[in-house]
Amino acid sequence: MRALVTGGAGFIGYHVADRLKQGGWEVLVLDSLDRRVHGPGPPQLPEGVEWLRGDLRSPTVRARALSRGIDVIFHEAALCGLGRGVEDVRDFLEANVLSTLDLLRDASTASHAPRRVVLASSMAIYGEGAYRCPRCQESRTGRRSSSDLSEGRWEPRCSRCSAPLRPEAVVEEHPPAPATMYARSKEMQEGLALEMARARSLPLVALRYHNVYGPNMPRDTPYAAVASIFRSALARGEAPQVLEDGLQLRDFVHVQDVAEANLLAAEAPEEKVAYEAFNIGTGRPRTILDLARLLTHELAPEREPELPGTFRHGDARHVFASVAKAQALLGFEARIGWEEGMLRFAHDPLRERPAALEAVA
Repeated sequence: MRALVTGGAGFIGYHVADRLKQGGWEVLVLDSLDRRVHGPGPPQLPEGVEWLRGDLRSPTVRARALSRGIDVIFHEAALCGLGRGVEDVRDFLEANVLSTLDLLRDASTASHAPRRVVLASSMAIYGEGAYRCPRCQESRTGRRSSSDLSEGRWEPRCSRCSAPLRPEAVVEEHPPAPATMYARSKEMQEGLALEMARARSLPLVALRYHNVYGPNMPRDTPYAAVASIFRSALARGEAPQVLEDGLQLRDFVHVQDVAEANLLAAEAPEEKVAYEAFNIGTGRPRTILDLARLLTHELAPEREPELPGTFRHGDARHVFASVAKAQALLGFEARIGWEEGMLRFAHDPLRERPAALEAVA
């Protein structure tokens, strides 16, 4: 089997490519090596993969990649980052939406059309997760106003009775409510990709990654996630700064489990998984404060995480996965437990902050 892994020099893409090589696949990595992510040096690639440097927005690059007789595309390439705003909307649309549709169109008409596409989607499309009102006993969409946040009322409240809502695991049928430009672009990417793939009879599986962590995460950059932000702070001799009250629930899933989910999505029977979306997480949420305390205790036990009571617009309060669908149809179950994975992560290498970041950001 021959795979194309777009974004295969990045954090998750690297681990997907590596898992495929371990499984006996031939792997072609396509990556633009954006200097904001990778810096000016050579790419980080698994042993034994071929690689092609190029931008998916280029028809020539897409044609070169697809001419290699690709059986499965693992589409990991994306522009990420909560810290980016409305001025970046064109970048998000081009990188995450339009280039994906162009790739699917070209793949469906290639002389050797792939038999499947595995698309990296995101739990960010949900915005806030799922909630139920303990008084009304009805499902509710959790929304937080600016005034609530400014006054330190962190929990979403029921729109009918104003009681604090109780968080629940989010299922794939949950209505999307993206709260950032990145999240909106991923919602559009997934939805339009599924529509185009179905119209062109190109089986596609979308994997909605929850909070992925593990070796070679980006260090402290606009693309970093909370686990690497805390690691970076501790490496600088600083205490992790925990937003709100730290009790936000997230589903932290190890990148090696995510890579395994990609392989399962590629190999599962088409009649079970084609044109479906799946949560990829553990189903066992932990708080942001749990994360900060574990890393701090392991790396700087003389310190304590700090809670300055600040917040960030666009952050969800609680979002964590129901993985029942992935278990039933993909046979996926996260193998690396919270404590084992995070203790390993405390000492894992991180991808260094590119020296040229400030010049190109």
